[in-house]
Amino acid sequence: MQFSSRALGAIAAAVIGLVPAAAPAVAQQSPQQGTEYAPTMLVLDASGSMLAPDPSGGTKMDAAKNAVRSFVAAAPSTAEVGLTAYGTATGSSDAEQAAGCQDVNVLHPARTIDKPALTAATDGIVPRGYTPIGTSLRAAAAALPQEGPRSIVLVSDGLDTCAPPDPCDVARELSAQGAELVVHAIGFGVDDPSRAQLTCIAQSTGGTYTDAVDGKTLEQVLPRVSAAALRTYAAVGTPITGTPGYQEAPVAAPGQYLDVLERKNPQYYAVDVPEGATAYFTGTVSFPRHDDSVTSVDRLDLRVYGADGQDCHSEESQLATRTGDGVALTVGSVWNGAAKPSSGGADADACTGGGRYYFALEWGEASDKAPAQLPVELSVGVEQAVTDPGPTAAPAVEFTAPGSTTVPIVGGGSFNVAAELPGTGRYTDTMQRGEYVFYRVKLDWGQGLAYRVRFGATPERGSEYTSNIATKLYNPYRAEIDSDTMAYTGSEQTLPSDDSALATAPIRYLNREAADAGVAGQAVAGWYSIAVKLSPTEKVAPVPIELEVDIVGTPESGPRYTNDSASDATFGENSHPLASEEASDQSDGISTVVGIAVGIIAVVLVVAVTTVVLVSRRRRR
Repeated sequence: MQFSSRALGAIAAAVIGLVPAAAPAVAQQSPQQGTEYAPTMLVLDASGSMLAPDPSGGTKMDAAKNAVRSFVAAAPSTAEVGLTAYGTATGSSDAEQAAGCQDVNVLHPARTIDKPALTAATDGIVPRGYTPIGTSLRAAAAALPQEGPRSIVLVSDGLDTCAPPDPCDVARELSAQGAELVVHAIGFGVDDPSRAQLTCIAQSTGGTYTDAVDGKTLEQVLPRVSAAALRTYAAVGTPITGTPGYQEAPVAAPGQYLDVLERKNPQYYAVDVPEGATAYFTGTVSFPRHDDSVTSVDRLDLRVYGADGQDCHSEESQLATRTGDGVALTVGSVWNGAAKPSSGGADADACTGGGRYYFALEWGEASDKAPAQLPVELSVGVEQAVTDPGPTAAPAVEFTAPGSTTVPIVGGGSFNVAAELPGTGRYTDTMQRGEYVFYRVKLDWGQGLAYRVRFGATPERGSEYTSNIATKLYNPYRAEIDSDTMAYTGSEQTLPSDDSALATAPIRYLNREAADAGVAGQAVAGWYSIAVKLSPTEKVAPVPIELEVDIVGTPESGPRYTNDSASDATFGENSHPLASEEASDQSDGISTVVGIAVGIIAVVLVVAVTTVVLVSRRRRR
């Protein structure tokens, strides 16, 4: 959770007396490193049974190759994807069984994707032999990096024909090693015993099982499952280097930037703000995930300075607990000093009217086991003065449940690659424990958003499988508007728990004058982000989720600006959410597995572990 500086006193009582948590050493990072995705190995069944005809035409092998080609074509250019196949080197006769059960080949290593080479390796597969699934899982795991998040995506049309080793035992063996390795399995036209075996493989590692009844279904399923396997936080932006003082601070025009933030070292950035304009400045840091994160507490501070470095006495602080869960922490300032008249005092005049202002961002409180430095995304916006602000503020929109048709979608691992929800509807995804997933909705002036998130039931239920679930709604400059959180024990739950939906008011310029800070943050048209979180726990079945989204109202005329600029130019051309391919091409940052901290709820869970369902907590800012 994130807290303002006013909430620090309440939090202190919850963290006093906790034992310091241990964390593995984390190498220092810099934004010059490429965006990282979870290395993923595709394991393809090339046994003799793949020569069988596919209901949609051709052979099963033809359909599988088409599905791999579709995934490769859509994969981010910096994704790390490899290919392993079994059954290509021997036949399936009894005399060939011994050799056939060792017939596993890593055709392409899990390096930065080489799309032509990976496609060529796929095209060269000839199905012939046995089905050594257990052996192939070991080979694929050995070919992946031995630390950090990584995934295997297994496509098989039947049972293992070579046990021992039993493939489900191998999956448990990989899981027992404590490695961050997840296996997703796709059953391609399988029978019930095969489906049970593949489901066991996936669930033993916290992965997903998906049925593909024919080749057309496989072409839809494989890219979606593989995209989820790659999902991590991708920090992106134009490189910038903040300075320790205001005098040499780099001048940032509207847009998104990427820098490195060190512990307790303020970094200054300059923004030129015209007379009457409003400036937006936000910093986002994603913390690396590790075990035993109960005492991980981090805080970001942001101060505004005027001419000659004069302190404008404007400070924002955001604190997060359990940052070792992979928290994405944001802190931002909406600076309207340039729109204020002069008061006549020299010091005050330094912080009023148009001119150059300085924003100092500091990692003010750092947990003991956090790395020495982390990438920080900076969002800068300048909104011109208005001559006509447009319609007055209105109450929050009412939620109407959408129709029953559902649309599968793969959420992104960060604000930058959030999956677009194109309109009112029901959208389904599958989340792993420890994930924090982003979606985005475009709201024009006059439109409002209402949504809720349903977490489906899982086979494992009870207090021993407790996770914290949460959803947060952010505005275009990443300020949190509303949130809800509660405990999840494997039974179906819906957020928000105490209302029909989280909802905005119609987006209007004059909302910024509202007394409610949440409504005041709904004063800019553009991309609104929905974050959904499922905290880490022991490796159990993934959780299906459904987002019910209602976009209310028709677009209306927004404010009229003095220079007739469009409102969506406020944050610059390079600040909009990116498709995953664009994000990977433009990113120079690092990625970390994302999650929101459990916060005080986690402390309560330690004390009340026998409680099946906790009272939900909701905070409206």
